[in-house]
Amino acid sequence: MKISIGNDHAGPEYKKAIVEMLKANGYQVINYGTDSADSVDYPDFAHPVALDVENKVSDFGIIICGSGNGIAMSANKHQGIRAALCWTKEIAVLARQHNDANIISIPARFTSIPQALEMVQTFLTTDFEGGRHQNRVNKISC
Repeated sequence: MKISIGNDHAGPEYKKAIVEMLKANGYQVINYGTDSADSVDYPDFAHPVALDVENKVSDFGIIICGSGNGIAMSANKHQGIRAALCWTKEIAVLARQHNDANIISIPARFTSIPQALEMVQTFLTTDFEGGRHQNRVNKISC
């Protein structure tokens, strides 16, 4: 499975830990994130991840910024992208099961690295339930 990841200046340490975990579990990783704490603009990292998922270059995406909001808003401008802001494992489960989310957005300033690792692992291993949720997902794109 191939995963694209992007982050702004709030998330280099999160990205590093996530990439290490992903590679240790056999995932291929495309890294668009910054490795620096120097201020950058989150859309510059959200859009490449969203394009990879949108164009099926990657199976899923992971995006990280301070609140998780701005980077998710940027990614969600792309057709077919359902970036879910998650701050607990349980929300990551529901984002996949009910919303068929294909990108997880992590708020680095409001979660710990161990929480982020748990959310990513959960997100990537939880299946979409389909059924009654498929109708709702079909209505998301404009």
